[in-house]
Amino acid sequence: MEASGVYSAPRYIPSNGIGSFTLAHCPLYSRKRGTCSVELSKQGETLPTRWKLMNHLGTLSPRHYKVLHAIVQNYIETGEPIASRTIAQKYPMSPASIRNMMADLLESGYLSQPHTSAGRVPTELGYQSYVNTLLGSRIVQAELDRLHQEIRREGTVEGRIERSSRLLTEITRGFGIAAAIPTENQTFDQVELLALPDRRVLMVVITQDRMVRNKVITIDDHIGSDELASIRNYINYNFSGWVLSNIHRELKRRLELESATYDAILKRVGLFHSKGLLDLGLLPEVHFDGAENLIGLDLHLTRERMRELFRTLEEKKRVLQLLERFFEQRNGELSVQVGLADVHPSMGELSLIGTRIGLPNGLEAHVAVLGPMRMNYSRALSAVLHVGQAFKSATS
Repeated sequence: MEASGVYSAPRYIPSNGIGSFTLAHCPLYSRKRGTCSVELSKQGETLPTRWKLMNHLGTLSPRHYKVLHAIVQNYIETGEPIASRTIAQKYPMSPASIRNMMADLLESGYLSQPHTSAGRVPTELGYQSYVNTLLGSRIVQAELDRLHQEIRREGTVEGRIERSSRLLTEITRGFGIAAAIPTENQTFDQVELLALPDRRVLMVVITQDRMVRNKVITIDDHIGSDELASIRNYINYNFSGWVLSNIHRELKRRLELESATYDAILKRVGLFHSKGLLDLGLLPEVHFDGAENLIGLDLHLTRERMRELFRTLEEKKRVLQLLERFFEQRNGELSVQVGLADVHPSMGELSLIGTRIGLPNGLEAHVAVLGPMRMNYSRALSAVLHVGQAFKSATS
């Protein structure tokens, strides 16, 4: 059905979802409010309908998003449903115009209304839209330098991972997570071999990213400290600076040579290699801090759900899976996941902000903050960005 008049406008669907028509030359069309009040007949019934203007593609206008982001910011600060008059105090728009736009945002899934008489609160979609406006955070050099010094004080990757997670917790008051994930491309630096009682030997392997791995092996006969020193010196002299995977291939090649039969030191090296020398495994180093910060949050969880949440966060494997699931973006880019109900029902009102960092020494790192959906996103994004870059510069 067509309305007749003098102003041409696009096709729209009414807010009550009944019928459709084209706002062609509508005499009651208001350019300013973007509405046309008409009556539609469907199945013999006359229906008063408010037609909302977004734009000719049916998407929300920049003013809609301006109102949406103001609502999100106010809700983060107050925790109370936001009314149109609250936004009207800050922007030169009438409460009626804001109410119309809030109705559009509600219908589009960006806002929800907890009670009939209450204001509006942002949904996951609304939070995500707001966060997207903050993703262009810039590096503040003074803050980067300060964090670099903090992290650099730790002499090992393990220490730097732990310090990074604590810095994230201190800055954001959230749940700070940091992880270092070794790869087969790690570069060998040196090994130390120490004799233990009962024909056991402690192997301490250090890679150039300063990760330290220990392993105890048992051998069939006694080996003195001088022989252990010879084996250590052979490995360090021949292979320091090599990628671990290349060392394994080269040792295999040398041991297959006929001359290896007459090389006593190489034979001993082969024995240790068969016992797992330099076979470090790819176990990640994961540290997190600040679980107590989640206790006082209004997450609408039963006691059992809260216990489930803490059990989930106590398992390093589960936390690592959480990072790997959501942070597949390019190195250094920030990623935000609003709402984690897909991971566990107890995490439905939490958000995760993080970044993945690839290092030239074959190490991959993740730094992240887990917090309530109603968190200070600006602060959390800045913290993750700066701690991630500081970790990278301190560890490279």
